[in-house]
Amino acid sequence: MAKTETLDYHFRRIWHNISRIYNTEASKYGLTMSVGFLLLSIEKNGTPSTQLGPRMGMEARSLTRTLKNLEEIGWIEKKNVDSDARVTRIFLTEEGLKKRKIARKAVLSFNEKVQGHFSPDEMAQFFSICYRIEDILDKNEIFTND
Repeated sequence: MAKTETLDYHFRRIWHNISRIYNTEASKYGLTMSVGFLLLSIEKNGTPSTQLGPRMGMEARSLTRTLKNLEEIGWIEKKNVDSDARVTRIFLTEEGLKKRKIARKAVLSFNEKVQGHFSPDEMAQFFSICYRIEDILDKNEIFTND
Protein backbone atom coordinates (compact mmCIF):
# COMPACT_ATOMS: atom_id res chain seq x y z
CA MET A 1 0.00 0.00 0.00
CA ALA A 2 1.35 3.41 -0.95
CA LYS A 3 1.66 5.98 1.84
CA THR A 4 -0.82 8.22 0.03
CA GLU A 5 -3.41 5.45 0.44
CA THR A 6 -3.20 5.44 4.25
CA LEU A 7 -5.47 7.44 6.52
CA ASP A 8 -2.72 8.55 8.87
CA TYR A 9 -0.69 10.02 6.00
CA HIS A 10 -3.58 12.32 5.08
CA PHE A 11 -4.42 13.15 8.71
CA ARG A 12 -0.82 14.17 9.41
CA ARG A 13 -0.48 16.14 6.18
CA ILE A 14 -3.77 17.99 6.64
CA TRP A 15 -3.09 18.70 10.33
CA HIS A 16 0.39 20.01 9.49
CA ASN A 17 -1.14 22.42 6.95
CA ILE A 18 -3.90 23.52 9.33
CA SER A 19 -1.35 24.07 12.09
CA ARG A 20 0.89 26.12 9.79
CA ILE A 21 -2.03 28.30 8.64
CA TYR A 22 -3.30 28.90 12.19
CA ASN A 23 0.19 29.63 13.56
CA THR A 24 0.90 32.08 10.74
CA GLU A 25 -2.32 33.97 11.49
CA ALA A 26 -1.94 33.71 15.28
CA SER A 27 1.61 35.09 15.19
CA LYS A 28 0.22 38.41 13.92
CA TYR A 29 -1.44 38.83 17.35
CA GLY A 30 1.25 37.39 19.61
CA LEU A 31 -0.52 34.03 19.79
CA THR A 32 0.13 30.45 18.80
CA MET A 33 -2.42 27.94 17.64
CA SER A 34 -2.22 25.98 20.89
CA VAL A 35 -2.63 29.11 23.03
CA GLY A 36 -5.61 30.17 20.90
CA PHE A 37 -7.29 26.80 21.35
CA LEU A 38 -6.53 26.90 25.07
CA LEU A 39 -8.17 30.32 25.39
CA LEU A 40 -11.20 28.96 23.52
CA SER A 41 -11.40 26.04 25.94
CA ILE A 42 -11.77 28.21 29.04
CA GLU A 43 -15.40 28.73 29.98
CA LYS A 44 -16.93 31.98 31.21
CA ASN A 45 -17.39 30.66 34.75
CA GLY A 46 -13.87 29.29 34.80
CA THR A 47 -12.60 25.87 33.93
CA PRO A 48 -10.90 23.45 36.30
CA SER A 49 -7.27 23.15 35.27
CA THR A 50 -7.64 19.35 35.37
CA GLN A 51 -10.17 19.51 32.52
CA LEU A 52 -8.01 21.54 30.16
CA GLY A 53 -5.41 18.84 29.46
CA PRO A 54 -7.93 16.28 28.18
CA ARG A 55 -9.82 18.95 26.20
CA MET A 56 -6.65 20.11 24.55
CA GLY A 57 -4.91 16.78 24.18
CA MET A 58 -1.93 18.31 25.98
CA GLU A 59 0.46 16.61 28.34
CA ALA A 60 0.37 17.89 31.92
CA ARG A 61 3.88 19.40 31.74
CA SER A 62 3.15 21.36 28.57
CA LEU A 63 -0.18 22.54 29.91
CA THR A 64 1.34 23.63 33.24
CA ARG A 65 4.08 25.57 31.45
CA THR A 66 1.59 27.21 29.07
CA LEU A 67 -0.78 28.17 31.90
CA LYS A 68 2.12 29.63 33.89
CA ASN A 69 3.20 31.72 30.88
CA LEU A 70 -0.35 32.93 30.24
CA GLU A 71 -0.74 33.89 33.89
CA GLU A 72 2.57 35.78 33.84
CA ILE A 73 1.54 37.84 30.79
CA GLY A 74 -1.88 38.49 32.28
CA TRP A 75 -4.20 36.58 29.95
CA ILE A 76 -5.51 34.17 32.59
CA GLU A 77 -5.86 34.04 36.34
CA LYS A 78 -6.16 31.06 38.64
CA LYS A 79 -8.68 31.04 41.46
CA ASN A 80 -9.76 28.58 44.13
CA VAL A 81 -13.53 29.06 44.00
CA ASP A 82 -14.96 25.76 45.16
CA SER A 83 -15.35 24.57 48.72
CA ASP A 84 -12.39 22.29 47.99
CA ALA A 85 -9.28 24.47 48.03
CA ARG A 86 -7.46 21.86 45.95
CA VAL A 87 -9.65 22.70 42.93
CA THR A 88 -8.24 25.54 40.86
CA ARG A 89 -10.30 27.17 38.14
CA ILE A 90 -8.79 29.09 35.26
CA PHE A 91 -10.44 32.36 34.21
CA LEU A 92 -9.71 34.69 31.32
CA THR A 93 -8.68 38.24 32.12
CA GLU A 94 -9.82 41.20 30.00
CA GLU A 95 -6.71 40.78 27.83
CA GLY A 96 -7.35 37.04 27.61
CA LEU A 97 -10.90 37.73 26.45
CA LYS A 98 -9.55 40.01 23.70
CA LYS A 99 -7.14 37.31 22.53
CA ARG A 100 -9.93 34.71 22.70
CA LYS A 101 -12.05 36.86 20.34
CA ILE A 102 -9.17 36.91 17.87
CA ALA A 103 -8.80 33.11 18.09
CA ARG A 104 -12.56 32.59 17.71
CA LYS A 105 -12.67 34.81 14.63
CA ALA A 106 -9.80 32.83 13.07
CA VAL A 107 -11.48 29.46 13.76
CA LEU A 108 -14.82 30.62 12.36
CA SER A 109 -13.14 32.13 9.29
CA PHE A 110 -11.14 28.96 8.64
CA ASN A 111 -14.23 26.77 8.93
CA GLU A 112 -16.34 29.05 6.75
CA LYS A 113 -13.71 29.18 4.01
CA VAL A 114 -13.04 25.44 3.96
CA GLN A 115 -16.66 24.37 4.30
CA GLY A 116 -17.58 26.77 1.49
CA HIS A 117 -15.89 24.36 -0.92
CA PHE A 118 -18.23 21.49 -0.02
CA SER A 119 -21.95 20.85 -0.15
CA PRO A 120 -23.91 20.39 3.08
CA ASP A 121 -24.25 16.67 2.22
CA GLU A 122 -20.48 16.32 1.79
CA MET A 123 -19.89 18.05 5.13
CA ALA A 124 -22.45 15.79 6.84
CA GLN A 125 -20.72 12.75 5.38
CA PHE A 126 -17.30 14.06 6.47
CA PHE A 127 -18.45 14.59 10.07
CA SER A 128 -20.16 11.21 10.11
CA ILE A 129 -16.92 9.52 9.07
CA CYS A 130 -14.93 11.52 11.64
CA TYR A 131 -17.31 10.49 14.45
CA ARG A 132 -17.09 6.86 13.40
CA ILE A 133 -13.27 6.98 13.34
CA GLU A 134 -13.30 8.62 16.80
CA ASP A 135 -15.56 5.84 18.06
CA ILE A 136 -13.19 3.18 16.71
CA LEU A 137 -10.23 4.94 18.34
CA ASP A 138 -12.10 5.39 21.65
CA LYS A 139 -12.82 1.67 21.74
CA ASN A 140 -9.12 1.02 21.09
CA GLU A 141 -9.92 -1.65 18.52
CA ILE A 142 -6.97 -0.92 16.28
CA PHE A 143 -4.29 -3.37 17.37
CA THR A 144 -6.34 -6.12 18.95
CA ASN A 145 -5.76 -9.72 17.83
CA ASP A 146 -9.41 -10.71 17.50
